[in-house]
Amino acid sequence: METFDWYAWLALPLLVFIARLVDVALGTIRIIFTSRGKKHLAPLLGFVEVFIWVSVIAEITKGAHNFAAYLAYAGGFAAGNYVGMWIEERLAIGNLVIRAILPENRTGLIDDLRAAGYGVTSVNAHGAKGPVKLVYTIVNRKDLPSVIETIHNTYPKTFFTVEELRSVEQGVFPIRTTIRQDTFFGRKSK
Repeated sequence: METFDWYAWLALPLLVFIARLVDVALGTIRIIFTSRGKKHLAPLLGFVEVFIWVSVIAEITKGAHNFAAYLAYAGGFAAGNYVGMWIEERLAIGNLVIRAILPENRTGLIDDLRAAGYGVTSVNAHGAKGPVKLVYTIVNRKDLPSVIETIHNTYPKTFFTVEELRSVEQGVFPIRTTIRQDTFFGRKSK
């Protein structure tokens, strides 16, 4: 009677899944950091990512007949993408440009954003239905929920877009006096 190989069918797949999850999460964060110009952190993440990947591949090839390890490898890859994006979203590194188009007579948003400490640029323009104001502001990604709430509270039907920026120089940003408690643990309920 042959005994069940616990390592090959349970321990190895679990190890592969966890290692691949960490490896891909690091890779996802590394790619995002690279695109945002974080040139000192990205290579370090790349080193750890590849080290884990090589270790996992070496372990899988020892037991190449183990279908459970293959499934764990694929599952770890999928889960790692999700976890990497979740971590990056919580870190909220970078800057965004918010562009809002307001009816010309609805300029309270400009005052509200300035009162919150944001730099605001507005331009008179002509839209599909007549005169409008184009309102631009650059914000830290961590501040996006607050700015969107301000937009919705001031004029709920505002058309606005949000785009990522590679870099920003100078500008007017609110001064932070406390560390946000919701960075990793979710937003506080109202």
